[in-house]
Amino acid sequence: MPEFEILPAIDLEGGRVVRLAQGDFARETVYDDDPVSVARMFADDGATWLHVVDLDGARAGEPRQLELVAEIVAEIHGRVRVEVGGGLRTADAVAGALGTGASRVAVGTAALRDPSFALGLVARYGPARIVGSLDIRDGMALGEGWRPGAAGVPATDALERLAAAGIDTFEVTAIDRDGLMGGPDLALLRALARHGTGRIIASGGVASLGDVLAVQAVGCGGAIIGRALYEGRLALREVVAAVEDPGRSREGSPRSRPEPAP
Repeated sequence: MPEFEILPAIDLEGGRVVRLAQGDFARETVYDDDPVSVARMFADDGATWLHVVDLDGARAGEPRQLELVAEIVAEIHGRVRVEVGGGLRTADAVAGALGTGASRVAVGTAALRDPSFALGLVARYGPARIVGSLDIRDGMALGEGWRPGAAGVPATDALERLAAAGIDTFEVTAIDRDGLMGGPDLALLRALARHGTGRIIASGGVASLGDVLAVQAVGCGGAIIGRALYEGRLALREVVAAVEDPGRSREGSPRSRPEPAP
């Protein structure tokens, strides 16, 4: 069986680790001022992947924190693979992100607007290093999904367009659930997984071990987890053990996590 990826999320804003509610920059919680130490903690807890997002870059349309990303990659080199997203809308930006030592990048807005952008990246780097990032609201895949009123296309259409460009892994974020710990959108994830177009990694709403196992059961290839780890609702070691043994159903005891900044 292919590896079911558990990707702890490290969202960077102004050099800090933060989480947004429903992608809204006005609803931000700061969890730590040292992203490198957070990456080290996740590595120590058994992570094999990290999902690192440059939120400043996403808002600006170009990377802003690649130096910090490179520090994170260097800290956990040889232990954990890193994927990077946020503001990667040109070939140069993608090259810069991969130049940090990251194993792969997630592209969304620019690839949705122009699938030939994704096609060129896959041709240059191969499909293992390019992930399609789909922010979904009301069944529509949006570019600049954090921005109210952003234009979109039907999720299945977006999936098919990017698959035709050679992408075979897609990270699907249910915007209305992101950062709220209310559970993933299993109906959406099931529909996209059953579409058979590519491997789906779930993002948004994962708050319990049951959520993780449900995402695995509907056919997804992984899950991105953020706030639930930072607030002690989930213990990463228990999650990693559970997905390796899907018969395991008990919740792990919470492990201490960084407290939100005042």
